[in-house]
Amino acid sequence: MITTRGLTKRYGTVVAVDGVDLAVREGARYGLLGPNGSGKTTLLRLLLGLVYATSGEIQVLGRPVPKELRVVLPQIGGLVEGPAAYPHLSGRANLALVDAAGPGGPRRTRADRIAEALDRVGLAGIDRRPVKAYSLGMRQRLGLAAALLRTPRLLVLDEPTNGLDPQGIHEVRELMRALNEAGTTLLVSSHLLSEVEQLCTDVGVMDRGRLVLQEEMARLQAPTGYAVVRTPDAERAASILDGRLVSRTGDLLVVRDADPAALNARLVAEGVRVAEIGPQRRSLEEVVLAATRPGSDRVQP
Repeated sequence: MITTRGLTKRYGTVVAVDGVDLAVREGARYGLLGPNGSGKTTLLRLLLGLVYATSGEIQVLGRPVPKELRVVLPQIGGLVEGPAAYPHLSGRANLALVDAAGPGGPRRTRADRIAEALDRVGLAGIDRRPVKAYSLGMRQRLGLAAALLRTPRLLVLDEPTNGLDPQGIHEVRELMRALNEAGTTLLVSSHLLSEVEQLCTDVGVMDRGRLVLQEEMARLQAPTGYAVVRTPDAERAASILDGRLVSRTGDLLVVRDADPAALNARLVAEGVRVAEIGPQRRSLEEVVLAATRPGSDRVQP
């Protein structure tokens, strides 16, 4: 669906994107993570032809970009760096202009398409207020509605839940999941690790312009080969497991054992009360912190 090779973007002496080989498979829900200033938004802008690469190759939907951008763009819904809109016009009027600017469908069905897009993002009751009177969350929903007007094969979203409350985040997540199940591939940049963890099937991590990690979520969170045990008899459990105990924090023990069921049976046989036991898995936060260097957006004295 999306492939880049050696993709690089320089602004003078600053390398914003540095030799990125991105691979987004068709049907994926791909989450792009990384610290502020890591190059995520620049990478999305390159894919959509909003800026041109200094070097490297881009293929989107099997077509070279930007050479065949006119063929590709009608099949893409995009929301990058916040929703663009004419602030003095209403949300419906803005969507009408977006629809008229591209091959969105017959003019006679435009009002129905706009109404459907607004309903899908939770703005069905939108009134005639100008966009400048909208909250940040409403603007974000409006930008998402604009991206959905053409039933895209590919949806590229930069921080799509920015400004939304928890209920709004949940609604947008479920909408993206439904779109994906209907055949739309998703590429989503986000700072919300928990949202990416719940939504995405694939993860890429950017750091200082480089793509430092790219993997399927299931592989990233596969069992580590250790077991996690929570017990009120932590002291006794630790003595029984001497030599296999990796760490202990209060009533939580990490044990060098890939078979939690057998471990549980042994502890119970020794009279240890086991409150919780299971395979250890890395969180997405641990994965990202391990892949990136600290201080990417810090200003040094």
